[in-house]
Amino acid sequence: MAARGRPFRCERAPSGPIPLTIILKYTWRHLSCMILGISGSPRNQATEYVLGQALKMLEERGHPTELFSVRGKEIGFCRHCDYCLKNKECYFEDDMYTLYPLLRESRGLVIATPVYNGGLSAQTKAVMDRCRALFAAEIDVLRGKAGMAIAVGGDRMGGQELAIQQIHAFYILNGMLPVGGGSFGANLGATFWSRDTLDGVQEDGEGARTLRKTVRRFAEVLERVEGDGGR
Repeated sequence: MAARGRPFRCERAPSGPIPLTIILKYTWRHLSCMILGISGSPRNQATEYVLGQALKMLEERGHPTELFSVRGKEIGFCRHCDYCLKNKECYFEDDMYTLYPLLRESRGLVIATPVYNGGLSAQTKAVMDRCRALFAAEIDVLRGKAGMAIAVGGDRMGGQELAIQQIHAFYILNGMLPVGGGSFGANLGATFWSRDTLDGVQEDGEGARTLRKTVRRFAEVLERVEGDGGR
């Protein structure tokens, strides 16, 4: 991928096992089937705040969590070059190599995105697209895991549910169980109206209600899946 201040240059991922420096970064807590939250916002504002609240609720229910933010990360776009189909790894060496082991070891996913132009952020889409290399190495790596979605928009009707549908499509395509908040309020997932400020999202009582409902149902699905032995 392109490095800051330098011309575009392709970089190959390291061959063989994941580097020891990456493995050692994660303690048993990370590798003991945590719930992985992914923030698709390039800023530390409303979206990352809401995701943090969701993970806090899950922690209170006894589920270990880990938050990965695209903020400050270098994550290039998938070129669909099919290098990963032949080599079982991505051609580009960037911060996706920190995310890949977390995705592999997670019990469930919570993807949160800001709404840009009525849909996902480009950063969220890049993360999902770059998972192609993960699936090329192990096609069922996410199969049977539960997933929920959070969308934060500057307008009340700014495209939050359309963004959530795009996240749910990613879940469905990869054999996951998309979890919404249910009828009478939360529907597809947690939707927030930020008014483009952190204060706005903190004051959105209706958004907070959709988050509580969705987290509750997500936790129930996690417990049911585990009770069924992952079937």
